[in-house]
Amino acid sequence: MGDAGSGKVLDIKTADIKAAAPVFHEQSRKLSEALTKLIGALDGLGEPWGKDAEVKQFAEEYPRQQKAIEKATGTLILGLVSIHEALIDMADGHVDNDALVAGMFTKAKPGKPGGADGGRGAR
Repeated sequence: MGDAGSGKVLDIKTADIKAAAPVFHEQSRKLSEALTKLIGALDGLGEPWGKDAEVKQFAEEYPRQQKAIEKATGTLILGLVSIHEALIDMADGHVDNDALVAGMFTKAKPGKPGGADGGRGAR
């Protein structure tokens, strides 16, 4: 990416984008695995035990809190996957755009005499 002191605020190369995309994929996979382990571990603990008011309050709140954590983590996983896919699409777009821009500045070859353009070449 942009070198320190280069004077460029944002200098992103296609290679930078392509290099970053797999990181998001890998982190989404790791977070998904961690969530699966967490759910299994928490579900394996069973029900809270004890008869005092704090245990009763905890037992009432815990399932909602656990589901909220699972939902938020699932949203983070989907976000990482989405960023991964967007970076791939962006890198592909840069490559296509680079080819398009290069084509704009390539000299057109003159047409054949008597061709559809009357030998004037593409303008």
